[in-house]
Amino acid sequence: MYQQGGTISNALKSIESNDYVLPAIQREFVWRPEQICSLFDSVMQGYPFGEFLFWRIERENCGNYRWYGFVRDYHQRDNPHCPDLGIMHDKALAAILDGQQRLTAFNIGLRGSMALKRPYKRWSSPDAFPRLVLALDLLALPDPYEADEGGNRNYYTFEFVTENRIGMDGARLWFKVPDILSMEMGPDMLKRLLPYNLGDSQLETAFRALSRLWNAVRSDPTIVYFEEKEQDIDRVLNIFIRRNSGGTVLSYSDLLLSIAVSQWEELDARKEVHQLVDELNQIGNKFNLSKDFVLKAGLMLTDIANVGFRVENFTHANMLALEKNWDKIRNALIAAVQLIASFGFNSATIRAQSALLPIAYYFYKSELPTNFATIDRYAPERKAIQDWFTRSILKASGIWGSGLDVLLTALREVIRNTDNGQFPTAELRRVMAQRGKSLEFSQEEIEDLADMGYGDNRLFALLTLLFPFIDLKNRFHIDHVFPESRFTQTRLTQAGVSDEQIGAFQDCAKRLGNLQLLDGDINIEKRAKLPNEWLDERFEKNDQARQHYCEQHLFGDIPKEIKKFMGFYEKRCQRLQERIGELINFA
Repeated sequence: MYQQGGTISNALKSIESNDYVLPAIQREFVWRPEQICSLFDSVMQGYPFGEFLFWRIERENCGNYRWYGFVRDYHQRDNPHCPDLGIMHDKALAAILDGQQRLTAFNIGLRGSMALKRPYKRWSSPDAFPRLVLALDLLALPDPYEADEGGNRNYYTFEFVTENRIGMDGARLWFKVPDILSMEMGPDMLKRLLPYNLGDSQLETAFRALSRLWNAVRSDPTIVYFEEKEQDIDRVLNIFIRRNSGGTVLSYSDLLLSIAVSQWEELDARKEVHQLVDELNQIGNKFNLSKDFVLKAGLMLTDIANVGFRVENFTHANMLALEKNWDKIRNALIAAVQLIASFGFNSATIRAQSALLPIAYYFYKSELPTNFATIDRYAPERKAIQDWFTRSILKASGIWGSGLDVLLTALREVIRNTDNGQFPTAELRRVMAQRGKSLEFSQEEIEDLADMGYGDNRLFALLTLLFPFIDLKNRFHIDHVFPESRFTQTRLTQAGVSDEQIGAFQDCAKRLGNLQLLDGDINIEKRAKLPNEWLDERFEKNDQARQHYCEQHLFGDIPKEIKKFMGFYEKRCQRLQERIGELINFA
């Protein structure tokens, strides 16, 4: 039975006093600023914005679970997570099963702020995350003809702005929305508006908007909720999953992480997983690994029978095994990502995160030292792992797609049954081939690789295979041998290239035949110089070193004029294809 929950301001008081809390089964706050603005517009227009689902916790049961608070001052870098309230004893609570995003939006808009990274600013920059507060333009007139792509009309102008824009800002009068909580209806509102010297029409418009906001937040009983009083956690989890099975659903990992949180006995699973994800993503040149990846790694590394995201795999016994071995899991994942980073890979060049899992399992079972990536005696193992990983990335769409859980389970068994401590490349390949996931490349696939374009996310992996002498521990770039800036229509015409050839020149300039891996500092030095000019400068009076460099990179004869580029390109493509054919398939 649905019940009236009062006003939005009453709900905020319950949030502030921790009478409204979030159970561990809830995800993080994910709404964007424009979604918050649209919610406030709906409230102002008097539109219904959905009922809530509360789980009423009795006093004697509230200490059985870990609780979280609502985000108030959201900071994308420093404060993105829900605050941990820990275990709360002897307090009647209402846990929010449905409505977290909306209530958090109200909490941020009416009590807090948002700080999102500005484009083109470094994450470490002190001014990358300006503090923004929700503001309402009191002078904006509704435009009934303006609608978004979904046909929705925002009649009121809400925006997140910096504090210094509050007040008159050109033709706008920005009102700081949180101030409505301390303002009284009537004279107090007029007192706020008089200093702006508004005309009668503008004053009426501003006063009407301010009054409407006050009523929407502090007077209208818009909070409607359904209350679940059953204390059984299994029933509540089932309600939660069903409630979130339509619309914009939570990922299974959100729900399963929630189950893990409710079953770990000493560690805070939510905190541990989020911290590990953050730590992994800061390794090397940055990764973009997710909690899905970490949870699947936990299932795989602890030898849980099936690595699939299924509720039955998240039993109490399995979750306790995960907690017991958490330090070992964490160390193995960090070691695996550090090793892959030492090969030069990052978020942009790994096509399939799952390819990391067999390597992490190898670290987990072998108990290798943390400095495995730098010890000389492990160089053969590192080379074996790099070769296997690189080929699997080049074939990622055919390897790490359908049937993933079955494949990972089979690869885990191979590594588990290897007694000599070596990475079992040959046996892994055999098992993969048996399941239709062969790492062998056909001639057609080799030709496709040799024609790869600059934007292909397999490109880095292929270049590392072709040119293994590049030290990937340094900062490196994928460089155009003949600079891309030389291939504009104007410059090609000036160089004597016919109009009929320009399209072909521009297309080939961005393909493998015109690409190389180059140390970042050297690439900056090279800039837009033609290759012959740059090589002459770099290897001045050292013809032997120049020739060696050209042979290493399969350049052959490099023309001095760009109009002869196509001849260079076609011959180098043939050499690259031959080299790929020699290297790509295991001996």
